[in-house]
Amino acid sequence: MGLDLVEVADKANPPVCRIMDYGKYKYEAAQRAKESRKKATNIVVKEMKYRPKIGVSDFDTKTRKVEKFLQDGHKVKITIMFRGREVTHPELGKKILDDIAERVDDYAKIEAYPRLDGRNMTMVLGPDTKKVKARKAQEARAAKEATAAEGRADGPSEAVAESDPVDVPEESTEVPEPVAADTAGSD
Repeated sequence: MGLDLVEVADKANPPVCRIMDYGKYKYEAAQRAKESRKKATNIVVKEMKYRPKIGVSDFDTKTRKVEKFLQDGHKVKITIMFRGREVTHPELGKKILDDIAERVDDYAKIEAYPRLDGRNMTMVLGPDTKKVKARKAQEARAAKEATAAEGRADGPSEAVAESDPVDVPEESTEVPEPVAADTAGSD
């Protein structure tokens, strides 16, 4: 029949064997393993390098890229590279790292706090799913409330527009007399 005799449990007394198509069994096992690898989340560590004398626009650009990495679910290793005598002022690098951490605080957490390794200062940020979920829920509530408020604002104005016209007294067309200003005492 083209089937194989496969030993399933060799330690049992007596050993247990099964008649099956072993090639098909191995293929299906490989497919299950492949499918489970697809469902697994691969956390990639991205790295962004800064310098202590970085300009404002460069800082903003790099930090936006860090935010995108974190929102995509990646960890980010931030490195401040010191050259020459810059290493004597690690507080400049610490300030940059603190600014980055403050800016991405809504959806990231610090996994490795800043530390100086030779001429580089590093910090690792990771995505914080709890903060992201809480923020999305808060935005959804705000959007729902805004929609509800919009509905309330639209409701009465439509009701007034559709109601019977109200008699409004006509305003007088008389022009008030000009008041003479005393210009003698002003300079």
